[in-house]
Amino acid sequence: MLVKFKDESEREVENLCGADLFRANLTGASLAGVDLSGAELRVANMSGADLSGADLSKANLFGANLSKANLFGANLSVANLARADLVGANLSGANLAGANLSGANLSRADLARADLSGANLSRTDLSVANLSGANLSGADLFVADLSKANLFGANLSKANLAGATLAWANLTGADLTRADLVGANLTGANLSGANLSEATLTRADLVWANLPEANLAGANLTGARVSIGNVFRTIA
Repeated sequence: MLVKFKDESEREVENLCGADLFRANLTGASLAGVDLSGAELRVANMSGADLSGADLSKANLFGANLSKANLFGANLSVANLARADLVGANLSGANLAGANLSGANLSRADLARADLSGANLSRTDLSVANLSGANLSGADLFVADLSKANLFGANLSKANLAGATLAWANLTGADLTRADLVGANLTGANLSGANLSEATLTRADLVWANLPEANLAGANLTGARVSIGNVFRTIA
């Protein structure tokens, strides 16, 4: 059950800008549309909370628990979400541009149409996450886990995916123009219709990857591992 967040006068709070909520227990709280910009929310428990449409821009959510929270359409631009727990959270349509999500757990989270441009997602767990139509242009996804993630039509142009795991991910129609995929694991990934022009795929693993109608013009595949039928080959 969602709990309304109220002040001492029992009025529903709409402005918590810059508030100190360090280690606060906000489990299941209703904070839809509330201004939490610049708030201190380190290690706060917000699991199951309703934060739809909330303003969390520049908020410090380091290590916060946001598992299964509703962040639909929320503004998390330039927020610090390093090591946060966002397992199963709804972040569809959210603004995470420039946010720090390094080491965060976003497994099975819904990030459809979210703006993650320029975000730091290094070493982040995005396995089985829904990132269809998401904007990840220029994002840092170094060694991130995107196994079995849905990236249908996502924008990953100029993204850093070096060492990332994209095994069995759906990248149908995705834009990977000039993306850095050095040493990335794309085993069994669906890249049909994807744009990989001028992408760097040196030492990438493309065994069993699906590449019909993919654009690889100008891509660097030196040392990449591919499969031709049941034969695995490394491109010289």
